[in-house]
Amino acid sequence: MLGINDAAIFIIQTLGSLYLLIVLMRFILQLVRANFYNPLCQFVVKATQPLLKPLRRVIPSLFGLDMSSLVLALLLQILLFVVILMLNGYQAFTVLLLPWGLIGIFSLFLKIIFWSMIISVILSWVAPGSRSPGAELVAQITEPVLAPFRRLIPNLGGLDISPIFAFIVIQLIQSWVIPRLAYFAYMPKELFGLI
Repeated sequence: MLGINDAAIFIIQTLGSLYLLIVLMRFILQLVRANFYNPLCQFVVKATQPLLKPLRRVIPSLFGLDMSSLVLALLLQILLFVVILMLNGYQAFTVLLLPWGLIGIFSLFLKIIFWSMIISVILSWVAPGSRSPGAELVAQITEPVLAPFRRLIPNLGGLDISPIFAFIVIQLIQSWVIPRLAYFAYMPKELFGLI
Protein backbone atom coordinates (compact mmCIF):
# COMPACT_ATOMS: atom_id res chain seq x y z
CA MET A 1 0.00 0.00 0.00
CA LEU A 2 2.92 2.31 0.72
CA GLY A 3 4.12 2.04 -2.89
CA ILE A 4 0.72 3.07 -4.28
CA ASN A 5 0.60 6.05 -1.93
CA ASP A 6 4.11 7.12 -2.98
CA ALA A 7 3.16 6.75 -6.66
CA ALA A 8 0.01 8.83 -6.14
CA ILE A 9 2.02 11.53 -4.39
CA PHE A 10 4.56 11.55 -7.21
CA ILE A 11 1.90 11.81 -9.95
CA ILE A 12 -0.12 14.50 -8.16
CA GLN A 13 3.00 16.45 -7.27
CA THR A 14 4.33 16.29 -10.84
CA LEU A 15 1.10 17.17 -12.65
CA GLY A 16 0.07 19.76 -10.07
CA SER A 17 3.48 21.43 -10.14
CA LEU A 18 3.45 21.49 -13.95
CA TYR A 19 0.09 23.25 -14.11
CA LEU A 20 1.12 25.57 -11.29
CA LEU A 21 4.21 26.46 -13.32
CA ILE A 22 2.04 27.34 -16.32
CA VAL A 23 -0.29 29.52 -14.19
CA LEU A 24 2.62 31.36 -12.58
CA MET A 25 4.17 31.82 -16.03
CA ARG A 26 0.96 33.61 -17.04
CA PHE A 27 1.56 36.12 -14.23
CA ILE A 28 5.27 36.46 -15.04
CA LEU A 29 4.53 37.04 -18.73
CA GLN A 30 2.31 39.96 -17.80
CA LEU A 31 4.83 41.20 -15.24
CA VAL A 32 7.61 41.40 -17.85
CA ARG A 33 5.24 42.61 -20.59
CA ALA A 34 6.04 39.66 -22.83
CA ASN A 35 4.87 39.50 -26.42
CA PHE A 36 1.57 37.64 -26.17
CA TYR A 37 1.64 36.89 -29.91
CA ASN A 38 4.52 34.51 -29.20
CA PRO A 39 3.28 30.91 -29.73
CA LEU A 40 4.59 29.86 -26.29
CA CYS A 41 2.68 32.71 -24.66
CA GLN A 42 -0.43 31.67 -26.58
CA PHE A 43 -0.06 28.15 -25.17
CA VAL A 44 0.15 29.54 -21.63
CA VAL A 45 -2.92 31.72 -22.20
CA LYS A 46 -4.99 28.86 -23.63
CA ALA A 47 -3.93 26.44 -20.88
CA THR A 48 -4.87 28.84 -18.10
CA GLN A 49 -7.94 30.51 -19.58
CA PRO A 50 -10.58 28.00 -18.33
CA LEU A 51 -9.70 28.57 -14.67
CA LEU A 52 -8.82 32.26 -14.96
CA LYS A 53 -11.93 33.41 -16.79
CA PRO A 54 -14.29 33.04 -13.79
CA LEU A 55 -11.68 34.44 -11.38
CA ARG A 56 -11.26 37.57 -13.51
CA ARG A 57 -14.89 38.47 -12.85
CA VAL A 58 -14.20 38.58 -9.12
CA ILE A 59 -10.55 39.66 -8.79
CA PRO A 60 -9.61 43.03 -10.32
CA SER A 61 -6.30 43.89 -11.93
CA LEU A 62 -3.84 45.85 -9.84
CA PHE A 63 -1.19 48.19 -11.32
CA GLY A 64 -1.91 46.72 -14.76
CA LEU A 65 -1.23 43.17 -13.56
CA ASP A 66 -3.72 40.35 -13.75
CA MET A 67 -3.96 39.50 -10.06
CA SER A 68 -6.35 36.63 -10.79
CA SER A 69 -3.46 34.55 -12.20
CA LEU A 70 -1.42 35.18 -9.04
CA VAL A 71 -4.39 34.28 -6.83
CA LEU A 72 -5.03 31.15 -8.91
CA ALA A 73 -1.36 30.15 -8.53
CA LEU A 74 -1.61 30.64 -4.76
CA LEU A 75 -4.84 28.62 -4.55
CA LEU A 76 -3.33 25.82 -6.65
CA GLN A 77 -0.20 25.78 -4.47
CA ILE A 78 -2.31 25.53 -1.30
CA LEU A 79 -4.49 22.80 -2.84
CA LEU A 80 -1.38 20.87 -3.87
CA PHE A 81 -0.01 21.17 -0.33
CA VAL A 82 -3.32 19.97 1.16
CA VAL A 83 -3.49 16.93 -1.13
CA ILE A 84 0.16 16.00 -0.43
CA LEU A 85 -0.41 16.36 3.32
CA MET A 86 -3.60 14.28 3.19
CA LEU A 87 -1.81 11.53 1.31
CA ASN A 88 0.90 11.64 3.99
CA GLY A 89 -1.67 11.08 6.73
CA TYR A 90 -2.27 14.62 8.02
CA GLN A 91 -5.83 15.20 9.20
CA ALA A 92 -6.02 18.81 10.41
CA PHE A 93 -4.95 21.90 8.53
CA THR A 94 -4.13 25.33 9.85
CA VAL A 95 -4.19 28.93 8.77
CA LEU A 96 -0.50 28.45 8.02
CA LEU A 97 -1.48 27.10 4.60
CA LEU A 98 -1.53 30.68 3.30
CA PRO A 99 2.08 31.48 4.32
CA TRP A 100 3.16 28.05 3.08
CA GLY A 101 1.50 28.79 -0.26
CA LEU A 102 3.20 32.19 -0.49
CA ILE A 103 6.58 30.60 0.25
CA GLY A 104 5.95 27.95 -2.41
CA ILE A 105 4.94 30.54 -5.03
CA PHE A 106 7.96 32.71 -4.23
CA SER A 107 10.26 29.69 -4.51
CA LEU A 108 8.75 28.66 -7.86
CA PHE A 109 9.07 32.24 -9.11
CA LEU A 110 12.80 32.18 -8.29
CA LYS A 111 13.20 28.79 -10.00
CA ILE A 112 11.56 30.10 -13.18
CA ILE A 113 13.90 33.10 -13.24
CA PHE A 114 16.95 30.91 -12.46
CA TRP A 115 16.24 28.38 -15.21
CA SER A 116 15.35 31.13 -17.68
CA MET A 117 18.76 32.67 -17.06
CA ILE A 118 20.45 29.28 -17.53
CA ILE A 119 18.67 28.86 -20.87
CA SER A 120 19.57 32.43 -21.81
CA VAL A 121 23.27 31.87 -21.09
CA ILE A 122 23.30 28.61 -23.07
CA LEU A 123 21.51 30.25 -25.98
CA SER A 124 24.03 33.10 -25.97
CA TRP A 125 26.76 30.51 -26.51
CA VAL A 126 25.14 28.17 -29.02
CA ALA A 127 22.71 30.46 -30.87
CA PRO A 128 23.60 34.11 -30.29
CA GLY A 129 21.02 36.49 -31.71
CA SER A 130 18.46 33.73 -32.17
CA ARG A 131 14.98 35.00 -33.03
CA SER A 132 13.07 31.83 -32.14
CA PRO A 133 9.93 32.16 -29.99
CA GLY A 134 11.63 30.37 -27.09
CA ALA A 135 14.73 32.58 -27.18
CA GLU A 136 12.59 35.70 -27.41
CA LEU A 137 10.50 34.63 -24.42
CA VAL A 138 13.55 33.76 -22.31
CA ALA A 139 15.11 37.15 -23.10
CA GLN A 140 11.90 38.94 -22.09
CA ILE A 141 11.75 37.06 -18.77
CA THR A 142 15.42 37.56 -17.85
CA GLU A 143 15.97 41.14 -18.97
CA PRO A 144 14.18 42.83 -16.00
CA VAL A 145 16.24 40.71 -13.60
CA LEU A 146 19.58 41.26 -15.32
CA ALA A 147 19.16 44.99 -16.09
CA PRO A 148 20.00 46.21 -12.53
CA PHE A 149 23.12 44.03 -12.47
CA ARG A 150 24.20 45.36 -15.88
CA ARG A 151 23.95 48.92 -14.59
CA LEU A 152 26.21 48.08 -11.63
CA ILE A 153 28.78 45.91 -13.42
CA PRO A 154 30.98 47.56 -16.05
CA ASN A 155 31.00 46.24 -19.59
CA LEU A 156 33.89 43.84 -20.08
CA GLY A 157 34.32 44.18 -23.81
CA GLY A 158 31.28 42.24 -24.93
CA LEU A 159 31.36 39.71 -22.11
CA ASP A 160 28.22 39.92 -19.98
CA ILE A 161 28.90 38.63 -16.47
CA SER A 162 25.69 40.03 -14.97
CA PRO A 163 24.05 36.55 -14.94
CA ILE A 164 26.76 35.31 -12.55
CA PHE A 165 25.80 37.89 -9.94
CA ALA A 166 22.08 37.29 -10.53
CA PHE A 167 22.69 33.54 -10.01
CA ILE A 168 24.48 34.26 -6.75
CA VAL A 169 21.64 36.40 -5.42
CA ILE A 170 18.96 33.90 -6.46
CA GLN A 171 20.91 30.97 -4.99
CA LEU A 172 21.39 32.85 -1.70
CA ILE A 173 17.67 33.50 -1.48
CA GLN A 174 16.80 29.95 -2.55
CA SER A 175 19.22 28.21 -0.21
CA TRP A 176 19.19 30.53 2.79
CA VAL A 177 16.02 32.67 2.89
CA ILE A 178 13.40 30.19 1.63
CA PRO A 179 14.34 27.35 4.05
CA ARG A 180 14.32 29.76 6.99
CA LEU A 181 10.94 31.15 5.97
CA ALA A 182 9.62 27.59 5.74
CA TYR A 183 11.11 26.73 9.13
CA PHE A 184 9.62 29.79 10.85
CA ALA A 185 6.25 29.10 9.19
CA TYR A 186 6.31 25.55 10.67
CA MET A 187 6.11 23.97 7.20
CA PRO A 188 5.98 20.14 7.41
CA LYS A 189 8.99 18.32 6.00
CA GLU A 190 6.72 16.55 3.47
CA LEU A 191 6.28 19.89 1.68
CA PHE A 192 9.96 20.77 1.47
CA GLY A 193 10.22 18.89 -1.83
CA LEU A 194 7.73 21.33 -3.33
CA ILE A 195 9.66 24.49 -2.48
